[in-house]
Amino acid sequence: MGQVKQILIVDDETAIREMIVVALEMAGFECIEADNALTAHALIIDAKPDMVLLDWMMPKMSGIELARRLRSDELTADIPIIMLTARDDEDHKIHGLEAGIDDYITKPFSPRELVARLKSVLRRVTPKGIDQVVEVAGLRLDPVSHRATSEGAALDLGPTEYRLLQFFMSHQDRAYSRTQLLDMVWGGNVYVEERTVDVHIRRLRKALGERHQYLIQTVRGTGYRFSTQAQ
Repeated sequence: MGQVKQILIVDDETAIREMIVVALEMAGFECIEADNALTAHALIIDAKPDMVLLDWMMPKMSGIELARRLRSDELTADIPIIMLTARDDEDHKIHGLEAGIDDYITKPFSPRELVARLKSVLRRVTPKGIDQVVEVAGLRLDPVSHRATSEGAALDLGPTEYRLLQFFMSHQDRAYSRTQLLDMVWGGNVYVEERTVDVHIRRLRKALGERHQYLIQTVRGTGYRFSTQAQ
């Protein structure tokens, strides 16, 4: 048996937290709770949970602000975040994904759906096939230290962008469809839409900057390719 995963539930509504705790404990998870983002941040630093379930709308500091704060701090940048939201419009979701959340679930949701999403996000692992340092045209990725550098300068990558870059650098000069990238990088999470790939490709290109963004090439009608060869 693996270690019991600890989930932090952040929601200002007690009834919703209680419902989630019951569902997750029945599924074998350990739960800790916070009713606001500031308490949650202190708990995350102290307890280092395996995942954060985060309500979007909260008083004082919103879930999205907390997500950005977690992603900007090296200590908390890799903690998976699922956002709980009462809104289902696409712009809202894209906004959340761009802030670095791993998935979202729209209220009201069933406990079974929540557990399925949560397990799916936790299953995502670093793509196989790379355990050595890889360097391409001054872009260097070290899987042991979990760092990527451009001409020696550290790149500011979120966890999904890092996994995407790691996959691309170990699978060069081949075009992959969005569906294939979802399977390889997101671990076949059926809940993540293909457009999510485009969001993270955009973020990865931005992080790579002018020096290296040319390596991530759009293949018209197919998807994306990582190559040092001109298109």
